[in-house]
Amino acid sequence: MTSALASHPPLTAADRCDRCGAQAYIRVTMPSGGELLFCAHHGRAHEDRLREVSSSFQDETELLTATPSTATETER
Repeated sequence: MTSALASHPPLTAADRCDRCGAQAYIRVTMPSGGELLFCAHHGRAHEDRLREVSSSFQDETELLTATPSTATETER
């Protein structure tokens, strides 16, 4: 299986943290194939251990600091 086929789609606003229900930004795939979703807070709090036991760690927390596109001068 290639990495492109094995990769996961981006997380969406519908994906919720398994710990607290906030929007998920981290997906952890376990060797058994199960997945856990975490908000940035809980994902970071447990990151070291999750990386040790997971087969895949998808971190999209950079989206929290991304700047949305702004309107151009002609649109104002």
